[in-house]
Amino acid sequence: MLQEERQKIILEQISLHHKVLSNELCTLLGVSLDTVRRDLMELEKEGKILKVHGGALAKTFHQPFQQAAVYAKEEKMRIAEKALSLVQNGMTLLTGGGTIMVEFAKMIPADLTGTLFTVSPLVALEVAQRSSVNVILLAGQLAPNSYICTGASVVSQLSEIHVDLCFLGTNGISAEAGLTDYDWEIVQVKKAIIKASRRVAVMSIAEKLETNHKLQVCSLNTIDFLLTDLAPGDKKLEKYNQFFKVI
Repeated sequence: MLQEERQKIILEQISLHHKVLSNELCTLLGVSLDTVRRDLMELEKEGKILKVHGGALAKTFHQPFQQAAVYAKEEKMRIAEKALSLVQNGMTLLTGGGTIMVEFAKMIPADLTGTLFTVSPLVALEVAQRSSVNVILLAGQLAPNSYICTGASVVSQLSEIHVDLCFLGTNGISAEAGLTDYDWEIVQVKKAIIKASRRVAVMSIAEKLETNHKLQVCSLNTIDFLLTDLAPGDKKLEKYNQFFKVI
């Protein structure tokens, strides 16, 4: 594989997941760790990524308070609109974080009533300033790349609540592996979110279907709804209908 081809794939993975790990890129590209490191160094010199220990980050995702471009913004807005169809006045909601969840928060109606728990300061701020919903931020150690509160204190707080519905983003979802991620701390928080929720709605752009990472969050049998930018009857979603309702 040519260098230009490798770097194109690396940029695509970073756009999709906001972060890449060097060892996972070695497997994906079929090259050595030294080759991956050289590619990441060149991409950083060109100002396209932020190289960190063990991998790289998307520059836009690393600066959430600036007006940075959101990858697949239209698709994520479409998914956020679908998520609103599940929300009713008086519900107790719980959300994870990520750009797709921020798009959802921006669409919360001003007259919506209820309570929203979240591990994302960005989601909390968006909802608090846009609606009359009672917003409760579950605070802990702030993950520097995803801006999600993690750690034992967050997991403990989640163990003390029970909500009607949670909304989760994902870095990978497949029929075989279920919901997966690459960050241990975030996985523990997502597991606790699911345990605290009567129903679980997963929000994911179609590009992440049939992708997986090394850590499992849950099996598909745990999920109640899958919201994507595809039409529910799309052939790519057929294999998921046996597990949950596709919206």
